[in-house]
Amino acid sequence: MKVVLKLQEAQAEVFSRPWDASPGSALQAGRQNRPHILFIIDQICGLGGTENVLLNMIRLLSAEGFRCSVATFKIEPSLSILQEFPCPLHLFPLRRTYDWNALRTAARIWRLIRSERVTIVHTFFPTSNLWGGMVAKLSGCPVLVSSRRDMGILRIWKHRLAYFLMSGLADQVLAVSNTVRNFCIRQERLAPDKVLTLYNGVDLEKIAATERLQAARASLGAKKASHLIVTVANIRHVKGIDVFVRAAQIVHREFPDAVFAVIGSRLQEENNYFQHLRELIHSAGLTEHFKLLGPAENVFPVLKASDVFCLLSRSEGFTNALLEAMACGLPCVVTRVGGNPEAVQNGENGFLVEPEDAEGAADHILALLRQPELARKLGCVARETVEARFTLRAMTKNLIEVYESLLRKRLEYSTVGNDLPCAVEPGEGKPGTMGSVDQAVPASLFRTGEPELHDCPREDSKLRAVAGTGA
Repeated sequence: MKVVLKLQEAQAEVFSRPWDASPGSALQAGRQNRPHILFIIDQICGLGGTENVLLNMIRLLSAEGFRCSVATFKIEPSLSILQEFPCPLHLFPLRRTYDWNALRTAARIWRLIRSERVTIVHTFFPTSNLWGGMVAKLSGCPVLVSSRRDMGILRIWKHRLAYFLMSGLADQVLAVSNTVRNFCIRQERLAPDKVLTLYNGVDLEKIAATERLQAARASLGAKKASHLIVTVANIRHVKGIDVFVRAAQIVHREFPDAVFAVIGSRLQEENNYFQHLRELIHSAGLTEHFKLLGPAENVFPVLKASDVFCLLSRSEGFTNALLEAMACGLPCVVTRVGGNPEAVQNGENGFLVEPEDAEGAADHILALLRQPELARKLGCVARETVEARFTLRAMTKNLIEVYESLLRKRLEYSTVGNDLPCAVEPGEGKPGTMGSVDQAVPASLFRTGEPELHDCPREDSKLRAVAGTGA
């Protein structure tokens, strides 16, 4: 299946998969009674950690009886995931949040939320958290959930001010780690009970189905390598790839046949940093031993074929790449930033170093290469850590509990306050208010035994691209 995306400025396009043939069917009625979650994310231009987490959320929530849709402001049409996106995907091209096109886009999102009876809006990244969250609230959506996935490294003064002023906008803020949670409470002046930690989860079943293939090393140009030390990160200054190069230079002196690999996209805005890395690799004498490989849709074969995972970020929220490496049984050397210490206990299931400490990172890598038994021991404990605390199933279970708790509170509030009916007939409610029929919380809001989304027949196996309002 191939989708041809013709993007025109200020034009909204909808990429959707028809779940049901006839609007009047029993299946359609059942689908309408399910909680409908609209995820709003700034862009889908690559499969980074957040994008992969979102896709996993959608797949598992759909299997649990939730209806899911995604709205975004920018996409990369060549992404293969768009060929079989797991739910309706709505594109609303947006360059600024303060011009006429922004007002038109806000109206389109408003109509989408109301016409599709969206129950929960869940946002990711600054534009979606701030501007998208405000649009969701104005539309009368019963529940707004906002995500925080980093330590605010890209925020400028206007972002910090906006987050502070809109601290009461979301019903719940989900932080990716306790460190990020504490940052939000401190910087955004959020009430502690309003911010919960929701750890990323790893798909252990997919990892178990991936064999450790020597062909993976060959594909990296490391077939004859004595050892393979790998990191998974986009080429950005904050990811500390230059520190990894300096550590690799030290390790190379003792293990001259070792190969170091970086799996991740080269970002246009970081082009100067990319060129700096190439010069650094050349000057370190690592041209044949340090590989910048670009992105990979499935990193698990490479991780399973590696000996050590090393990520020396200058800042993190909680990198999913670390959890995936741990789940693959790799001993990990990472910096003591963000949520990393919440997964890695130094010397027990991996090693922690301070940012910029290339020498310390090299010492730990050398210890693991010199002592294969130590590497195996730390890798086994790392996998057990993920199995106990960071599975995809656990993440989804915790997320559903958050959603249902918020919906239950909203239902109780509506019943007591009588401003939002818990079940209404057509014509009831006051249009334009939280008591409107479109945004009422129905009595059948919570999951029932209705057929799941993936059981619904499809009219057409192809995705449709329809220019219009996005509603």
